[in-house]
Amino acid sequence: MLAIFDTEGVLIDGEFLPELAKIIGKEDEILEITNKGINGEINWEQGLIERINRLKGIPYNECIQMANNLPIMQGARETFDELRRLGFTTLTVSGGPDILVNRVKNELNIDYAVSNPLIFVDEKLDGVDLKVGSNKVSSIKSILKEINETKENTVTTVDGANDLALLEISGLKISFNGIKMINEKSDAIVSEKDLRSIIPIIKEKFGLE
Repeated sequence: MLAIFDTEGVLIDGEFLPELAKIIGKEDEILEITNKGINGEINWEQGLIERINRLKGIPYNECIQMANNLPIMQGARETFDELRRLGFTTLTVSGGPDILVNRVKNELNIDYAVSNPLIFVDEKLDGVDLKVGSNKVSSIKSILKEINETKENTVTTVDGANDLALLEISGLKISFNGIKMINEKSDAIVSEKDLRSIIPIIKEKFGLE
């Protein structure tokens, strides 16, 4: 069995780039672009590059500090402990930065994590190496082939428009505080910020105890 997750807004309670933007007083404009991407109002790749361009020059150590300070979603640790007990392989795929996603992978002991590496020149933010775009499935094809799990035994927990493709490869689709578009395509909707709420849904679907 395979459990796939988005990172920001699902495993992390917050969005990295808007928080980082506070350092240089650009929070509102970065948040506006972020929300447009989450809601599917703009091309995700274009929006990510535009946000990074507006944040160029922020020191590496401040980026790392921000990545380390964003809170893990309530209930996430217990959820991943339980998923491991139940025999799930876990994967998170994010359009967010590697420095955040790798931290989450390590803290929650996630099996696989895919994200967008930030580029630093002279210890300052200079760009992004775009590995994950609006079609997240294309970013994890090699991992999915390696895991070789069926659609029926795959559960996906996500919240934004750039997660839509993930729902198409899942037998159980869970919206975690998701936008309307995600809610409409999901089998279950969680409207509270506690990831443990997905466990009863998963157990019922797969007949687990």
